[in-house]
Amino acid sequence: MSDLKKQIASGRIAPVYFFQGPESWLKEEIEAQLKAALFPSENEAALNTLVLYGPDLSLGEIISAASEYPMFTEKKLVIVRQFEKLKKGGSKEQLQNQEESFARYLSSPAPFAVLVLDAEEIEKKELEKSPYKYLKPFRQEFPAIKHPDIFASERARAAGWDFEPEALKAFSGYIEPSSRQICQELEKLTLYASDKRPDKRITLDDVCDCVGISRKYNVFELEKALVGKNLRLCSGIALMIMDQEGQKDGLMNIVRYLTTFFIRIWKLQTPGLQQKTLQETAAMLGMYGRQEFFAKNYIGYAKLFSSIETERAILALREADAALKGLATATDEKFTLLRLMQKILG
Repeated sequence: MSDLKKQIASGRIAPVYFFQGPESWLKEEIEAQLKAALFPSENEAALNTLVLYGPDLSLGEIISAASEYPMFTEKKLVIVRQFEKLKKGGSKEQLQNQEESFARYLSSPAPFAVLVLDAEEIEKKELEKSPYKYLKPFRQEFPAIKHPDIFASERARAAGWDFEPEALKAFSGYIEPSSRQICQELEKLTLYASDKRPDKRITLDDVCDCVGISRKYNVFELEKALVGKNLRLCSGIALMIMDQEGQKDGLMNIVRYLTTFFIRIWKLQTPGLQQKTLQETAAMLGMYGRQEFFAKNYIGYAKLFSSIETERAILALREADAALKGLATATDEKFTLLRLMQKILG
């Protein structure tokens, strides 16, 4: 994505973009950058930016919209959101004609238009079918954030800020792993800390104050109770975290955090890891930059759990995740949490 931003900043703007993936915030950032690059004023941008929605459109209507001349400017911007939900009406022959017209347009796009087709996540086998198969040269992937700590750290650094290790761990442990949530919370955090931190270092206190994390009931204390295998304390801290964040959101964050915790333990229990350096081990765990600070902790934690305990915990966490996402029968959140802790440590 950074390459795409650099291309737009340098004036190399393509006539067609196909954005595919769940990270709508990042796609909207690129669309805003395109708008700023194409139009010298907000008025011109408003007159010549057309936002359409897939359920209301056919391929033919998209081509018509992109083929209309702009008003008083050299360029126009056409954004089609929910492109994966296009109207399917018409006969088989009509649909085929539209697909052929769409392919012709892509081979020779209107020189005055920039067409952005914005789709949610699409299965790989569907990407090989029409109309997506014509869009391969224009496709830009926006996959779900896999490492929220790395993403948050990079975004903070781009804004001139740096997380202290404990602050980054707390922040990524509590924030939903989506670019929108991370960026919005990070903006609030840097605004809050701007008067207090001339060195532009985000501390654990900043995160606790701004994000609303208890200094007593947080992921650090939960982790301590977990490695101490204290079922009662683990359950109590987790319940307090849930109350702080709201029932379902709090439980989902706990499940997400514990899943990362036990997957790292599982990786460290793989034979032959003793030969790796601390930096190599941290990279294998998905811990980069200042997060390497905690890799030693995990090496110690891995010795406290047997492989059977680790596998049992991961299975229990997958079941809880499925229940929360409606893929399995879900009871109330507190009961789900207490049963989860019992399965992990019981």
